[in-house]
Amino acid sequence: MIKRILVLILLVLLPLLGWAAENPTELPYRGEGHIMLNAADLEWGAIASMAPGAKIAVIEGDLSKEEPFTFRLKLPADYTIAPHTHPAYERVTVLSGTFHFAHGEVFDRTATLALEPGGFVVMPPGAPMYAYTEEETIVQLHGTGPWGIVYLNPADDPRN
Repeated sequence: MIKRILVLILLVLLPLLGWAAENPTELPYRGEGHIMLNAADLEWGAIASMAPGAKIAVIEGDLSKEEPFTFRLKLPADYTIAPHTHPAYERVTVLSGTFHFAHGEVFDRTATLALEPGGFVVMPPGAPMYAYTEEETIVQLHGTGPWGIVYLNPADDPRN
């Protein structure tokens, strides 16, 4: 009896799995079905809230809404992120390169921790932080929006 039920479940699911493999999910993902893709399939674009050179690939969610989000940042070598805060928890995982990261209101290279691939950081809302790279570095951020960045020094904000 259990075998028959499993066979019926497979007969129902196999066509759906085939459809998913033939029809890649559009990004950003909106929580319908599932998503599977390789890093090479991500589309990178400029990000207005960061200095030139940074690229963003939004994997899921609308960063302006109260919903789950996941995105990646590709930062070039010798890139600096000035002291800033976020309105929600920041959860960062280093995927490649080294992300030099610190908590604080004043940029100080000597106070950073060199986070290597697999390293991560979680910062609460409103906590000041900053970072830099020495090599191309890719980090992944996830959480619940709305998401944003506020630079402590308005002159550091490229949107100004």
